Amino acid sequence: MGSAVAQCPHGITSHSTGNLGQKKLGYSSRCSKFPCQLDFARFGLLHQGSSAASSSDHSTEFGRRINAVPDMDDMFWDKVPTPLLDMVENPIHLKNLSVQELKELASEIRSELSCIMSEKPNSLKASLAVVELTIAIHHVFHAPVDKILWDVGEQTYAHKILTGRRALMRMMRQKNGLSSFTSRFESEYDSFGTGHGCNSVSAGLGMAIARDIKGKRDRVVTVISNATTLAGQVYEAMSNAGYLDSNMIVILNDSRRSLHPKIEQEPKTSITALSSTLIKIQSSKSFRKFREAAKGITKRIGRGMHELAAKFDEYARGMIGPQGSTLFEELGLYYIGPVDGHNLEDLICVLQQVSSLDSMGPVLIHVITEDNHQDAECNEKIEADNPQEGYDDSVSSSVQTRTYSDCLVDSLLMEAEKHKDIVLVHAGMEMEPSFQVLQETFADRFFDVGMAEQHAVTFSAGLSRGGLRPFCIIPSTFLQRAYDQVVHDVDRQKIPVRFVITSAGLVGNSGPVYCGAFDVTFMSCLPNMIVMAPSDEDELVDMVATAAQIDDRPVCFRYPRGAIVRTDHFMHPGIPLEIGKGRVLVEGKEVALLGYGAMVQNCLKAQALLSRLGIEVTVADARFCKPLDTELLTLLCENHKFLITVEEGSIGGFASHVAQFIALNGHLDGTVKVMNIRNFHFW
Repeated sequence: MGSAVAQCPHGITSHSTGNLGQKKLGYSSRCSKFPCQLDFARFGLLHQGSSAASSSDHSTEFGRRINAVPDMDDMFWDKVPTPLLDMVENPIHLKNLSVQELKELASEIRSELSCIMSEKPNSLKASLAVVELTIAIHHVFHAPVDKILWDVGEQTYAHKILTGRRALMRMMRQKNGLSSFTSRFESEYDSFGTGHGCNSVSAGLGMAIARDIKGKRDRVVTVISNATTLAGQVYEAMSNAGYLDSNMIVILNDSRRSLHPKIEQEPKTSITALSSTLIKIQSSKSFRKFREAAKGITKRIGRGMHELAAKFDEYARGMIGPQGSTLFEELGLYYIGPVDGHNLEDLICVLQQVSSLDSMGPVLIHVITEDNHQDAECNEKIEADNPQEGYDDSVSSSVQTRTYSDCLVDSLLMEAEKHKDIVLVHAGMEMEPSFQVLQETFADRFFDVGMAEQHAVTFSAGLSRGGLRPFCIIPSTFLQRAYDQVVHDVDRQKIPVRFVITSAGLVGNSGPVYCGAFDVTFMSCLPNMIVMAPSDEDELVDMVATAAQIDDRPVCFRYPRGAIVRTDHFMHPGIPLEIGKGRVLVEGKEVALLGYGAMVQNCLKAQALLSRLGIEVTVADARFCKPLDTELLTLLCENHKFLITVEEGSIGGFASHVAQFIALNGHLDGTVKVMNIRNFHFW
């Protein structure tokens, strides 16, 4: 192991230890001016389970940090040689690399990602597109002192490699492995947890204001994407950032992807030598100072002159920038762009210029990237390994397994033939392949709004008030941030919106961010909402038919990610269920298992195992959490000594409703004993 010491000219002394091979890297250039001395060695990532004390600014769980540098030869024996990347253990090692070396490093990172992630079903294109941008950010800024925030987890893989987690990338989405998102508990280079997107500007602005109040000098950099800009929180945060006028940098990674094909077919903004020169002028310190000085002069002359000058400035910059660029100016962010996201010279130049500005307010840098920016061999490998781009499922794509979503699509197609007023609204990060059939079949009745879940809910309410039958399809975890709209725009007004809650319960290797643990709890507490869950694909079809018939109140039903119960593909026409009625599947003695949703199948498996031991138990399918089947509950309590509810959700869900009914109706005064089994016992 060698060591390298960096002495920055403005008071930062950095120390780094690592296997640097035959080349020692120095770090004397492009260091920021901070009033304190900084020992970068304390920012090294420790082994999991390390007993080292965590920083006082982080939680106690931060002590379990991750180190990336075991013997790389043992880990990646079949990979393309990566001599430069092998020398990079953390971002400080990028500081003194030349632009040419940084370009070579970008190529090595792409090869590394393609090798590491070849076994993963999720798409690599988002991270491959931002390799140069990630390198430029870490080359110019000084994480973790400077705060770098990301909105989309799929863009952070290169960031993880450069921040000491390279060796654990193969364990992404595995137990005790890396998260596919940024996590404060995983690395101190992750300033804020990436979740559903659109949060980084709000969190970054909070960090910037906290920095100003405390009199610190660190920088805040947030990276957002096309998908992020579909969510309203981004514009709320930008508007507030423009008003507060605190220094922060927002980088819009524009991959030129849109939900609207017509927009994608329009001529795209080109990046030429002239535009490259203009963005360097835009970002220069002298130009920004001249612009601020001109503002001050026109204010002194008079309000009319100031407004005229502001309009002229906006018009001139609108002529230079691409269509829509003045929107950010109106929100109060100084717009710079577009910048070629694969041109390291331009990226580094612009970021260095912007990082050197003090008291200039928030800045938005518009960066253009290409999802398929890689060599042909790498592209072919990714396409072969990832046939279903952008959608991660726990079921292997190599096995043609029928899923609950497939059944939902078939049942919706049948119901849409009966009810010509059925419309479909879809919201979420990505669209499952199954739903593309609906989109193609009902092009004029299918509305995909992307990450704008709040809009999806209120939009559905408007469709309903207009005389249509909307089915609003949203994954469980994304419905959480539209809850206010569910309460005020739907339930309180008793508007019949039919919520299809997908990916409910455990979601396998997608981790806690996508985990659908809370929907039963927060939907069943609403006064007018009907809450149900199918135990298998047949009940799912029936619940679609049930929801289509309800026209006086909202209704929701959830189903899990993954394969259906049976292997046959027979689809029967949906039969509407009686609201609030469950059923007994197996009759037994003394012990009753009352399952809700997908957990009914676990109850049946438990019953089969117990019957081999001579223990006969009753298995009941609740079907409804709200309203409860009180007759069924009374029957189970009176005829059994033990009632066990089984669900997949958090505290406050199905079992809580059962317990409340039993307690309020005096069933606990008898001999029955009640207990609950849930998968999410840790909540």
